[in-house]
Amino acid sequence: MTQTIDPVFKGVIPYLSVEGAGAASDFYQKALGAKELRRLPADDGKRFMHIHLEINGGSLMLGDAFPEHGHAHQPSHSFTMQLVVPDLDVWWKRAIAAGATAITEPQVMFWGDYYGALVDPFGVHWAFNQPVEQV
Repeated sequence: MTQTIDPVFKGVIPYLSVEGAGAASDFYQKALGAKELRRLPADDGKRFMHIHLEINGGSLMLGDAFPEHGHAHQPSHSFTMQLVVPDLDVWWKRAIAAGATAITEPQVMFWGDYYGALVDPFGVHWAFNQPVEQV
C-alpha cells in the first residue's frame, strides 16, 4: 500500500524552540504570510507545545521552551531560515513593516542572485533569495 504524504510534510522541516511561540506564530503570519495549520497549547495555558505553520509552500514547526522538562531556550545561532521567493521586495517590505530588523539590505550578490537578510523579534535569522533573472 502506497501512502501519499502532504507536501508540507516533505523534506527537512525546521522545528524552532522560541520564547513566546504564540506571538512568534502571529508575527510569522503577519511578516511572512504564514498560514497556521495547528496550535496545541500546553497545560499551563500560557505556552504552546506545538504550532505548525506553512510558509511559502513549506512547513515550519515551533513551540515554547520547557526548561522544567529539560528543554531550555537556546538563542538562535549558526543557522538561517532561507526563503527563495519570486518577489523579494514584497516579502522584505512586509517583514520589515512587521518588526524584523535588516542585517543585509536586498542587493544583487556576487553569486548572482538578489538577496537580503534580517532577524526577527525572536532572534531567528531569515534570508530571502530571488534568482537574478526574476529581478
